[in-house]
Amino acid sequence: MYTLRNRVQLIGHLGQAPEMKLFDGGRKRVRFTLATNERYKSGTGEWVDDVHWHTLIGWNKIAETAEKYLTKGSEVAVEGRLITRSYTDKNGQKRNVTEVEVSEILRLAERKKEIAEEANG
Repeated sequence: MYTLRNRVQLIGHLGQAPEMKLFDGGRKRVRFTLATNERYKSGTGEWVDDVHWHTLIGWNKIAETAEKYLTKGSEVAVEGRLITRSYTDKNGQKRNVTEVEVSEILRLAERKKEIAEEANG
């Protein structure tokens, strides 16, 4: 059961193209948003479409793969863990951010096997 702790799996569509950032020492980080959709019937019997937005980050090999193969609208399956951090904004307000740090990514379209093999080494 230990491996189930802090594990996130999502399937959705990219809301923006991945944005790459390079750090000193050659580390790479990519950031993008993912929309997941739920559809359910309300208490009145009407269908409701509910969209949730998630901020995802990936490091090094995952970052390279995301930048190379993913575009806005791409459908992907991701696995990772939740990361929560805080910072102080320009106005001195403390802000909290929750992101998914991606450890595996799979594009759900053509060439998905090739992408999965490259991203997961």
